[in-house]
Amino acid sequence: MLLTKILFIVLILVCAAFYILYIWDFALVLLIVMIILPILMYVTTWITKRNISVDFAVKEKNSPKNKDFSVQLVVNNNSIFPIGKAEAHIIYYNVFSNQTSAFDLYLPIQPRNSQRITFQLRSKFCGIIKIKTSYLNIYDPLRIFKFKTGKNISTEVVIMPEGHEVSGIVHYSDRVNEESDIFSEYRSGDDPSEVFDLREYNPGDKLNRIHWKLSSKKNEFIVKEYSLPIDVPCSLFLDLKCYKDNDLTLPVFDTLIETFLSVSQFLLDNERCHSVTFYNAAQNCFSEYDIKDGADLTAVIRNIISSINDNMFSHSPEQYFVENDSLSFASFTYISSFADQSVLGDIDENVDADFKNAVIVVDSAEEISDMSVGFSSLNVIPVVVGKISASIKDIDI
Repeated sequence: MLLTKILFIVLILVCAAFYILYIWDFALVLLIVMIILPILMYVTTWITKRNISVDFAVKEKNSPKNKDFSVQLVVNNNSIFPIGKAEAHIIYYNVFSNQTSAFDLYLPIQPRNSQRITFQLRSKFCGIIKIKTSYLNIYDPLRIFKFKTGKNISTEVVIMPEGHEVSGIVHYSDRVNEESDIFSEYRSGDDPSEVFDLREYNPGDKLNRIHWKLSSKKNEFIVKEYSLPIDVPCSLFLDLKCYKDNDLTLPVFDTLIETFLSVSQFLLDNERCHSVTFYNAAQNCFSEYDIKDGADLTAVIRNIISSINDNMFSHSPEQYFVENDSLSFASFTYISSFADQSVLGDIDENVDADFKNAVIVVDSAEEISDMSVGFSSLNVIPVVVGKISASIKDIDI
């Protein structure tokens, strides 16, 4: 573009010399045109800049990891002047990481029209992908002038984590919500408030479970099977505090979120309703959500990821345990990326639960040997980054 400006200046000087040397009307007209032309290019391009708006359009605000998702750059030109060349500089990054990627898009912009250019991105890790325009450069038809517009226009896409198969044991507990109406669809229990199934009498069945009216009609004894309550006070605590700032921060957080998802899905697969607690940076408080089915879990995952700020700020879980010193559950599972001895000791001593686990995400297998196992009732389970299924194979909940 600098070369074009120099060339145009040279042409103006040549026209001026031509006018001085040759007293023709054509020489004067040519000089005036050469002087007015760049002024006209500047004015029309400046007017166009003032009438251009830039935005992003994303069809799906949620996308699975390792899958392409489409983003559209939308440029609206409300002026009557076309732009032959426009250059958009796009940057994008995962909020779990400080690594930024960038690329350029080139497009013409028609007058009184909306131009859309589609590009695809994908993420190897879960989180929030923020997409921004550093600028949109527009050029006049002669490429003499350049104007910047559309600065810092942004959108974001939530990249959903993947669940992993988890093995372990979900124990039956007497700690149930007696006022709940949530019962197992597959197993019978001892709650007489709801009938699970009817079957023929077998020797040893209790007489008070015989359905007398139905038995008299069928001329055989029919026994009622009672329901099994599954609304058990089971809790997961997800510590989102960022303890490391290096190249492994993103893989560690990805494993942290997917570990929570996998444990939660494992509980649902075993008909165990539960709750999750985490620090919500968007609301500046600890939030608690109940998870009773897959739809609840998907919504919670979205809320967890969306609650994390760019600066990754999160209060230490110590604050939560100080404010809640009388916690009681059938099972309690703490999920973090750091084995804070103070927090783990607090859970071991002060949280009342039949089963207590601390699932700690570690960078490598070498860190496992450094973890303390000297707790009386807390089971510490290290999870190596990217190896969730292999790490959580004997969890008791």
